[in-house]
Amino acid sequence: MNRTVKSRVSLRVAIVGAGNVGTVLGRVLVEEGARITAVVSRSRSSARSAASFLRCRTYADDLTAIPPETDIIFITTPHDAVAGVASALARLDGLEFSRMGACHASGMLTASVLKPLEERGSRVFSFHPLQTFPRGFPPRRIVPLARGIWYGADGSRPGLRMARRLAGALRGHVIEIPPEFRELYHATCVVASNHLTVLLSVVREMYGGVRPEGRSRPGPFRPIIEATIFNVFATSPASALSGPVARGGVDTVAKHLEAVRRSLPALLPYFTRMTLETIRLAVAGGTLTPERREALENLVMSYTQDPPTIGNRQ
Repeated sequence: MNRTVKSRVSLRVAIVGAGNVGTVLGRVLVEEGARITAVVSRSRSSARSAASFLRCRTYADDLTAIPPETDIIFITTPHDAVAGVASALARLDGLEFSRMGACHASGMLTASVLKPLEERGSRVFSFHPLQTFPRGFPPRRIVPLARGIWYGADGSRPGLRMARRLAGALRGHVIEIPPEFRELYHATCVVASNHLTVLLSVVREMYGGVRPEGRSRPGPFRPIIEATIFNVFATSPASALSGPVARGGVDTVAKHLEAVRRSLPALLPYFTRMTLETIRLAVAGGTLTPERREALENLVMSYTQDPPTIGNRQ
């Protein structure tokens, strides 16, 4: 009987930064057969905790703990610490830079921040995971969601080859991000994750206005949310759009705006802005006549004249 045997990854990785990003991705590497050679963190206790999860015996609060046989140094610190770590690493004498790769997980920074290591001969690249790693979630809970994801990368050709090797070890994929568009790329990630989280928070708050217990448990909306996401990825946002704006329902939208203004005025600026964006998407999808578009835009704009109200939000 033929059996499919999963290939084991031959890669030795040192992780600098013991937060969720390094711990989760390190665990995926370990489960795929790679070896974590060291975990370094500002806190020795956090390094020890991450190292235990990553089956790594070497942990420290000093970069000199990284052994020379390491293939890739993966910097997973906050982005404002990456430059300092790169400079400190480049000053070490015990590492074989010419055979080593180095990367960071920052979404905002390009590979250029690792120039001190590149000058020592390392293949450098940025390697930002397109996934969310909430601080309040234990790493074990995030690990199953960290396989098969994409990584935003830039760097030299040798660096990008190393990026693809690391992504392959993580069962993931690389998308090259031109350095000049790095900030826009990261802003896109913020919309995909943070703004979506805010949207779901708004759903919870509005449902709480209908049923007070719904503020903490908006479960009835999960099927429509999941179906909407499925439809968008199966077709396109414009094709998946439904509802009163797509139908040109001016009277319905007017009643919605008035209900939000009356019951949840703090959400009115959000609701009007999103309704305008919905109109724009409906126009792109070809579902609105020019007359309906103008009527809807005039209606929404009439509700943007009120000064924004900032209330207590849960």
